[in-house]
Amino acid sequence: MISKKSVFGWLMYDFANSAFTTVIVTVVYSVYFRNVVVNDGELGTALWGRAVSISMLLVAISAPILGAVADYSRSKKKFLFINCYLTVIFTALLYFVKAGDIKTGMIFFIVANYGFNSGNVFYNALLPAVTTRENMGKISGLGWGFGYIGGLLSLIIVLPFVHNHQTRLVFPLVALFFGLFAIFTFVLLREVHKPSKRTNYFKTAYRRIMHTARNIKDFKELLKFILSYLIYNDGIIVVISFGAIYGSTRFGMTQKELIIYFIIANITSIIGSFSFGFITDKIGAKKTISITLFIWMAVVLAAFFSKTITHYYYVGVLAGIAIGASQSSSRTMLALLTPEAKMGEFFGFYSVTGKMASVLGPLIYGEVARITGDQKWAILSVLIFFIVGLLLLNTVDEAKGRKTAEAWIE
Repeated sequence: MISKKSVFGWLMYDFANSAFTTVIVTVVYSVYFRNVVVNDGELGTALWGRAVSISMLLVAISAPILGAVADYSRSKKKFLFINCYLTVIFTALLYFVKAGDIKTGMIFFIVANYGFNSGNVFYNALLPAVTTRENMGKISGLGWGFGYIGGLLSLIIVLPFVHNHQTRLVFPLVALFFGLFAIFTFVLLREVHKPSKRTNYFKTAYRRIMHTARNIKDFKELLKFILSYLIYNDGIIVVISFGAIYGSTRFGMTQKELIIYFIIANITSIIGSFSFGFITDKIGAKKTISITLFIWMAVVLAAFFSKTITHYYYVGVLAGIAIGASQSSSRTMLALLTPEAKMGEFFGFYSVTGKMASVLGPLIYGEVARITGDQKWAILSVLIFFIVGLLLLNTVDEAKGRKTAEAWIE
């Protein structure tokens, strides 16, 4: 029986952790790092891209083995706890990063972003523990919706500090927000199974991964989807990582204007998450993702042709709808194509493909901006990720993949 407390606990983690990705990755710290810590034109953009890429690479290396360990030891919640508070600690430490502290600023962010993205592997893998397959789209959409509400609230909280030029105080404040609201998750959410007996988890995990590799031909539709996700998610990561930097550099938006910009974007993200969660359950995850990818293409082209701050505000409204919808439906698609017994392990592989691809996107964007000296041209590099991702997605047979996952026995 599905527990409402567990559902609420699961939803609250999205509420809590969105403060990190919204304020640190997207809006405040990214611009602070480029303009204050580095303060050397597009070199700051390039270094930010490298920091994002390095953290994603570390997740890609560790996620498969940790996902398998979490599956076998039945301790996804424990792994989620560790990564959650690793992020909280190093986010708070960003307070000590000042102008010129480039290495420290990069290292603290890399560790925090590693913990955030590693934690999401286990958080996503806990989705089947709180709902049924029939309602995954709805609950996943609610999760993203709660997340964007959390992101919206965190932006409103930090706005006065940014307005009063107390930017560094924002970072421990975000850490406090994340750490406090995540407590709901660890108190209320219950894993279905009790922990197993102690064993050599890493050795067992290696065996399970090799077993999966030998039988991977049984999950062709899942593999095709992961390949598609690998490509289009790269474009999404770039938008998340460079959205504020693009507005600051190209249109001269102040930190206050950027926060207001992303408050508006978060409102439309809430709408996108909730509405497309229901749409996913009605028309299927594949069709839903396809719609969102067309929206993303429109976002990129609109950003390229924007000439004023007002134009860019309209881009933010559209991007908010796209990001809420695409992330929710993507998580649902993976869960539907994955056997329940392999959730942690497969979400690890899912993370590997996404994070490995995410190494490339920020690097390309940052280096194009550095070489050309104009982010207007860098934004066009994102378009190809959405086009190729959509073409690959169209090769996936969703119904066949779901049947394979439901019939699979370990």
